[in-house]
Amino acid sequence: MFLLAADTSGKLGSIALARVPDGRAAVAPEILEVVPLEGGTFSAQLVPQIADLLTKHKLRQQDIGGFAVASGPGSFTGLRVGLAAIKGLAEILEKPIAAVSLLEAVARSGESRGRVLAVLDAGRGEVYAGEYEVGAQVRRLSERLIPREEVLVVAVGSIVVSPDAAVIAAARTAGFEVEQVAQPRSDLVARLGWEKIQAGDTMAPGELEANYVRRSDAEIFTKTD
Repeated sequence: MFLLAADTSGKLGSIALARVPDGRAAVAPEILEVVPLEGGTFSAQLVPQIADLLTKHKLRQQDIGGFAVASGPGSFTGLRVGLAAIKGLAEILEKPIAAVSLLEAVARSGESRGRVLAVLDAGRGEVYAGEYEVGAQVRRLSERLIPREEVLVVAVGSIVVSPDAAVIAAARTAGFEVEQVAQPRSDLVARLGWEKIQAGDTMAPGELEANYVRRSDAEIFTKTD
């Protein structure tokens, strides 16, 4: 069985193809290939790159047993493109979709256990902050958008985990336990998505929605009476 994962949440994106073991939940998927995608052209690249990836590995669409997708937070346009493509394929093939939060991916990508604050740059002087309890089970406590200067307030009692070097440096200087991790990619989305599929944490195409965390500019600047 094969799993296709996509991440179009940021300036750069990627798709990953993984071979997953049938009926063996404890075994991690084997990542066969990760294909990078250039930001700003996801809509033109995504479907052709998926087709090329399957052709390269001598697979048909029907060989895909499930999908994993980064559901956010991130770029409004990028997320819409990725989710629409995965929705379309999953609907045609009648296969499950696992939605993966990038903040959960950050929280789980390192070695830290216990209460973790995952932080991702959101631009405009803000960050996405996700509070998680990470152990044998993973529990999301909250995900929100906060000013960058508030990270050290929100981080009290948590290990700060982030790919953002500035956040890590500030938290370390303030005496917090920290762990710098790589920016999550579609291969990590595939691994976490496979866990969700095995646990039955999936959704139908019509249920898949982006987790923007931040409101769009249209919402922010729309005047209300």
